[in-house]
Amino acid sequence: MLAVRRTVLRAGRGARCASFRGPWRIFGVLSLLVALLPAVAQAADLKVATWNLDWLTDRPAGDPALPADVHSRDAADFDRLRSYAAELDADVIALQEVDGRAAVARVFPPERYSIHLTRDHVVQRVGFAVRRGLRYTMNPDLVALDTESSLRSGADITLQLPQGPLRLLAVHLKTGCFGGGFARSRRPACATLREQVPALADWIASRQAEGVAFVVLGDFNRHMDRSDQLWTTLRGTGPLARATEGVSSPCWGNEAFIDHIIAGGPARAWMLPGTLRVLTYRETDPAWKDRLSDHCPVSVRFYLGTSP
Repeated sequence: MLAVRRTVLRAGRGARCASFRGPWRIFGVLSLLVALLPAVAQAADLKVATWNLDWLTDRPAGDPALPADVHSRDAADFDRLRSYAAELDADVIALQEVDGRAAVARVFPPERYSIHLTRDHVVQRVGFAVRRGLRYTMNPDLVALDTESSLRSGADITLQLPQGPLRLLAVHLKTGCFGGGFARSRRPACATLREQVPALADWIASRQAEGVAFVVLGDFNRHMDRSDQLWTTLRGTGPLARATEGVSSPCWGNEAFIDHIIAGGPARAWMLPGTLRVLTYRETDPAWKDRLSDHCPVSVRFYLGTSP
């Protein structure tokens, strides 16, 4: 299995377990273990990730559906991606730039993950890989994000969790308008993003009105600092929590995040602070971007409470 580098948070070196002394030591230790067992056995969390797999396709080089500069991955490349997916070990992964179920299944084994993709007729589709055993329902694609009939709809599912439903929307917004104002920009990419934003904001506003727990995640192609127009617009629907706020990504070097995980409704309280992770590749030469991806998997954990 491939070794990977991760951004991690570790406990301080001075942390120690409580100790007992005297004749009550064994009894005390056993009592503590008994007291802790129910919490350990019942506590659970959900690891949610997003991963843009950069033109993941098993089409051969020269296929007319692919741009000329798209690298055709070989079996070894798929094996590496599959190993990284195993290391990621997430429960739900929002996927971007995937060309059908067959290509996804070479990275996320069908015996471990259920695969749901949008119905778009494009090579760069959006979807989810959901760990087997998790129950979910499929909602209609958010087709309003496809403002040009060549972009990507949003993939929309609802997880059935012990504490209630969790609505998930995976998105891949227009690239090329990473920062700055877009409301009056004449740049074509910003004009397209400007057309997509109302559909996304309306979807979020609907979830806010329903009072349901929800998460929007994926490749926003936007840096979204605190004063960003897109982020300001989305927050105008109600309180939101963005896992990537105030930090930078170690993927292929220190860079601003464009892949984000945003929680709303009760899910804001479920998102565990300090659990944001970026799984970076061992291969550091930029040439590997074509064989792996120019994006790294980004994940965060959500607290699921206790099982009955």
